[in-house]
Amino acid sequence: MSTAESTASNAPDETENTETPEPKNGFDRFFEITKRGSTIPAEIRGGVVTFVTMAYIVILNPIILSSGTDVAGDTLGFTQVAATTALTAGVMTVLFGLVTRLPFAFAAGLGINSFLAVSVVGQVTWPEAMGLVVINGLIIVLLAATGLRRMIFDAVPIQLKLAITVGIGLFIAFIGFVDAGFVTATGASSPPVGLGVNGSVATVPTLIFVFTLLLTGILVARKVKGGILIGLVTGTVVAVIVEAIWNIGPKFSGDDLNPGGWGLSVPELPSSLVSVPDLSLVGQVSFGSFERIGVLAALMLVFTLVFTNFFDAMGTMTGLSKEAGLANEKGDFPRIKSALIVEGVGAVAGGFTSSSSNTVFIESGAGIGEGARTGLANVVTGGLFLVAMFFTPLVSIVPTEVAASALVIVGALMMSQIRFIDFSDFSILLPVFLAVTVMPLTYSIANGIGAGFISWVVVRSLSGKAREISPLLWIVAAGFVLYFARGPLETLLG
Repeated sequence: MSTAESTASNAPDETENTETPEPKNGFDRFFEITKRGSTIPAEIRGGVVTFVTMAYIVILNPIILSSGTDVAGDTLGFTQVAATTALTAGVMTVLFGLVTRLPFAFAAGLGINSFLAVSVVGQVTWPEAMGLVVINGLIIVLLAATGLRRMIFDAVPIQLKLAITVGIGLFIAFIGFVDAGFVTATGASSPPVGLGVNGSVATVPTLIFVFTLLLTGILVARKVKGGILIGLVTGTVVAVIVEAIWNIGPKFSGDDLNPGGWGLSVPELPSSLVSVPDLSLVGQVSFGSFERIGVLAALMLVFTLVFTNFFDAMGTMTGLSKEAGLANEKGDFPRIKSALIVEGVGAVAGGFTSSSSNTVFIESGAGIGEGARTGLANVVTGGLFLVAMFFTPLVSIVPTEVAASALVIVGALMMSQIRFIDFSDFSILLPVFLAVTVMPLTYSIANGIGAGFISWVVVRSLSGKAREISPLLWIVAAGFVLYFARGPLETLLG
């Protein structure tokens, strides 16, 4: 174990304790199941719950990526992206679990895949866009291997780390509300969002979300083992029965819109359970973007990818480790250096398979809420993703509205970390407030972290506390200023 890893392993549950039961066997010792107060059934249950809440990515990622037409007029095939999405998520989730023994699952990052489909492929081809993702991943691996990424992680004050956890809780709850149709865009400048349809909970899928949310909340409040999983399964069964009776159908069908329909997937038994995965996109990578659009323009795209990937992952791992009780008083968690390196490898793997950069998923919090504390849960989740390559039709049975209820529950659980933040000092309160609120309101973890970092440096330094701020935090804050101004900078460089 490296020095960084041994330092990080001083989390509350990682310290020596003479009362800690001895591991039962080598398997238990490797994953530290007993040491972390977990059990094999809890890990399996947590791994299954994480997969269920993340399974939508096998459907959503292909929808996003296949919607983008590159400069050559080419698009990515839906079925091919679905296959590589499941493949990469499975391999990276298992790898992360085995290397770090942490219950943080991987999949294609939603912010980056949208950025690729909307902004990047308007300038380059899809293979060239994935080449930029690979370069982004290699840079992140280098930063992690040299210790710079860990140094930046350590430079972040604990109050901001706690704020990131709380902000992610609000963010994933907001994602859940939006996915369920409980919160919708109004299409007006004010208010930009509203409740359901015209201010009412008026659709059956949203009602099922409410039912599943309340049922799961009751089970969690009563400390029922497997409460989140029971809620998800029950909600799915109810959804399947409702769809069989009323034939609600999808929200979007070609150019037709059904406001009362299901979001990404319709909860009905598929005609075929098995499909052979098409992995033809694996290896379709090119580094010709520097020649096509110029070095400066390509570097600006890489800069955006690195900043988004770097801080989204850092914030997510901070929040998840806190929720799992694996972080110490400084916010560090076991094998942090290995975790940061493997996360960078996820970006490289995602680019190589054309599934977009793979990173730690905040939905892992659902499995943690169900009891997952070790990498064994990741092995379960990753194994299910690999199986999902062959059972893509079956994965779509769980509707987004049902899975969204787990995200709201986990968001509520992560909010509890707010009690450890010192609100008596306004120079702390304002940066914390901005980090927590900007994250869900801009739909970006990186944006929330950036707002928190910049305001922390400016407000704290001009309040007479400049000496308490790490020089590295000044550099990162300056980098975020460039990140937020990247649009005008791209125009100037162009």
